Amino acid sequence: MAEQGGAKRRYDPKRRIEEVVAAAERVIAARGIEGLTHRAVAEEAGVPLGATTYHFATKDDLIQATLQRSVERFTAYLDDWVAQRPQLTPEQLAVLLADALLAGFGPERGQQVVEFELYVAALRRPALRPIADRYIEASVDALSRYVDPLTARAAAVAANGLTLRGLAGSEPPSRTDVEGILRLILTATPRPDTRSS
Repeated sequence: MAEQGGAKRRYDPKRRIEEVVAAAERVIAARGIEGLTHRAVAEEAGVPLGATTYHFATKDDLIQATLQRSVERFTAYLDDWVAQRPQLTPEQLAVLLADALLAGFGPERGQQVVEFELYVAALRRPALRPIADRYIEASVDALSRYVDPLTARAAAVAANGLTLRGLAGSEPPSRTDVEGILRLILTATPRPDTRSS
């Protein structure tokens, strides 16, 4: 495609790969894993079909690249989230974590759908499981900044369950339910204060 003045845009393989993977993510959000095809991704990215098959020979290659991109973005989001909130009580964490989960049923629903579509893909594709594992481990690592590791794991698993329930159910859980469940987990065994050691 020519730009203004007839000059051709220089081909950048890294940029093309990023465009294709971002388009694959949008296709998964809209159509699910079953709707992911090279042709659908090429149309979404506005690139020739050969551009997708050149970089990603199979559908599984596209899924893996999309899962990798998604988990990297999620990990960066969590790192930033924790950096902005260096100290939280378990009660504060329950409220803020509820805010984040509830956003996944509204403006950030597409990202949540992609994450769970990719979890489902990992059920049938063992090669994807180590990448899928990074989702839960990233959550546990972030929550471990505020509570003990077992409580962090329990909260991360509960958050996944609440999110799946909110995405797949006819109605998302209420704020009262989400906060209540998280508060029950996060405040049951508060992290000992280690700052004096």
